[in-house]
Amino acid sequence: MTGSPRPSRLGTRLPPFYCPLERDLVHPEAKQVEARAVEWLDAFGLYPDPVERAWGLATHSADFSCRIIPDGNVEALLLFTEWNYWANAVDDWQDSGSDEVGTGAVVEHGARLLRTIEDPGVSVLPDGPMTRALLDLVSRTHAMLTPHELRRFVEGTRDWLLGAAWRAAQAEAGTMPGLNDFVAMGPLANGTRFSLTWSDVARGDRLPADVLCSPALTALTDAAGFVVSADNDLFSYDKDDHLVPLEVNLVNVLAHQEHCSPAEAVPLAVALRDRVMVLFVRLRAQLEVGADEELRRHLAALGHYVAGSITWQSRAPRYASPRNRHELPVTEAGFDLRFTNAPGITAIEPPGLPALASWWQRVRG
Repeated sequence: MTGSPRPSRLGTRLPPFYCPLERDLVHPEAKQVEARAVEWLDAFGLYPDPVERAWGLATHSADFSCRIIPDGNVEALLLFTEWNYWANAVDDWQDSGSDEVGTGAVVEHGARLLRTIEDPGVSVLPDGPMTRALLDLVSRTHAMLTPHELRRFVEGTRDWLLGAAWRAAQAEAGTMPGLNDFVAMGPLANGTRFSLTWSDVARGDRLPADVLCSPALTALTDAAGFVVSADNDLFSYDKDDHLVPLEVNLVNVLAHQEHCSPAEAVPLAVALRDRVMVLFVRLRAQLEVGADEELRRHLAALGHYVAGSITWQSRAPRYASPRNRHELPVTEAGFDLRFTNAPGITAIEPPGLPALASWWQRVRG
């Protein structure tokens, strides 16, 4: 590619982020974790050539992992980091826009992946570097996680794959979903529970099932996932803006609904995202009252997940120097990250979207 990269359809700068959560935390062993993870990637030959390796490392998956899990067991954090590098390679395949990556292919691969995680001996994936690396991950995951933790991880992976399949189906049909459909199903592809399982594993926390699956904590987890997904749709927008039909993301869904440009849809996306962030802060504070130490750590981990994701994405060349504009990632690329002390909306009532309304029912007063 030659010349200056084409400008973003979202404008010259991303809006400031409302994030009244503890920020800039990172695991003290982050450098060690990154070095060991890259050794693992190279040992399995996950990337076929130097260019693919450069783009794989540009995901900064180690930085993501060490920011959303800023404390805890290093071996668990390392395994989670390796999972993230592997999953991002799958995500790039899913988002490639290739004619070979239709809904059927995404569903077929997802079903085989899930069965392999549940039973690594089923032999339903073709041999190759990706499968061999996956089998190593699965073997070590089975050895490290309790049966309940493994079930949580499988369910989190299912969320990710189901969300990816739904988005692929929308793209294949050439349709842009309505806003309510998108907020109900789009954020599944973010894999929130895929990640949060490892936060608890790294800290050695094992919340009782009736606490972990309570309506209020479920709503809080889903709200965190929505905020992270909305933020990702802003940071990653340029990476996928060459796709035809347009990528199914919050900005494009709102632009389609309101008959406006992506840049004009950004304030609408931020307003909805901020309304959910306000709900997240209120509901988390409510759940902290009377919580034991284990639940408090889990609630804090949800905050690390939201805040850490913002910082990671702002510094990842995967997003800041996207592949559709650069032959190779720009090592020092980053966004001009700004924060604001106030949300972009003052309303605390639920938005007029049935897919989100139940979250507000969990807030008292």
